[in-house]
Amino acid sequence: MTSTVRQIDVALGERAYQVSIGSGVRHLLPEVVAGTGARRAVVVSARPPEWTVDPGVPWLLVPARDGEAHKTLETVGELCRQFARFELTRSDVVVSCGGGTTTDMVGLAAAMFHRGVPVIHLPTTLLAQVDASVGGKTAVNLPEGKNLVGAYWQPLAVLCDVDYLRTLPPREWTNGYGEIARCHFIGGGDLRGLDVTAQIAASVSRKAAIVAADERDAGLRHILNYGHTLGHAIERATGYTWRHGETVAVGTVFAGRLAGALGRIAPPRVREHVEVVRHYGLPEALPTGVDVAQLISLMRLDKKATTGGLAFVLDGPRGPELVPDVDERAVRDVLDGMPRAELPAESGATGQQDRAVQGR
Repeated sequence: MTSTVRQIDVALGERAYQVSIGSGVRHLLPEVVAGTGARRAVVVSARPPEWTVDPGVPWLLVPARDGEAHKTLETVGELCRQFARFELTRSDVVVSCGGGTTTDMVGLAAAMFHRGVPVIHLPTTLLAQVDASVGGKTAVNLPEGKNLVGAYWQPLAVLCDVDYLRTLPPREWTNGYGEIARCHFIGGGDLRGLDVTAQIAASVSRKAAIVAADERDAGLRHILNYGHTLGHAIERATGYTWRHGETVAVGTVFAGRLAGALGRIAPPRVREHVEVVRHYGLPEALPTGVDVAQLISLMRLDKKATTGGLAFVLDGPRGPELVPDVDERAVRDVLDGMPRAELPAESGATGQQDRAVQGR
């Protein structure tokens, strides 16, 4: 492990914890587990055995699979059965090792089993490190919508080992950069040109501050959903063939265009949305073959939407904020005016990936 480890506090009183970011930080796991007093652990891993760390106590390894198709109540139920067979107690610990869908599933299983078992996250993708593993939101999908069943369950610690990122294919880097691009517009600053460790640290710092101020999404935390309302609708409409960060990037461009159409921001700020998304090699166009009416219908299912209305987190004079009851005609006009594109290429983030790895 290198000496350069960045540690960010998520200040939540008795539920406070630390996010450690750097090369080799996964090896801190036994120390973290020892600090809990746990007598045993279940490690749920979507990565090869050589990437799985011994937690330092008797443990059970449960293989998992990343991906939205596996993020279901059935998967969570099977995880809980594995916990029960291993005789896990509330004094023990669960460890997740994988991407954002794995941290979501394992976090929810830990929240539900015995009404709450401590959980530690080892996120292994860029998206999971910059966003999904931090903040305590856990959820799974239903056929009717994404993340509709979940719970708030803060981890004991998050260990973001950037060495895991070496294994990522180019498109998975693109997936993570979707959340970093969104961070530009919610107060995270301009992260273009920074090395990947600095980008992760800045994104986590911004999210940690927001979560500390609004743990349960009563107000400020809404801004973390910048670009997500349309993003989630695109994921559903494409059967999750478009990945989360890719759809958030398109949703970010849409949010800029819609804010401009509503007179909330000036044209240069609208263009900035496109420029930032393009910098990270992210898609900015709607998927070919997806109907606008379908997207609007799916966006009405968003958790932030008012009854029968459309709600979006949009930039404006006071910065990003949740805007309820947006006129459907304005939404339709902006969507109709956006370009169309096929499924993003697997090699979309190669240049950005190379720069990130060289700068780390």
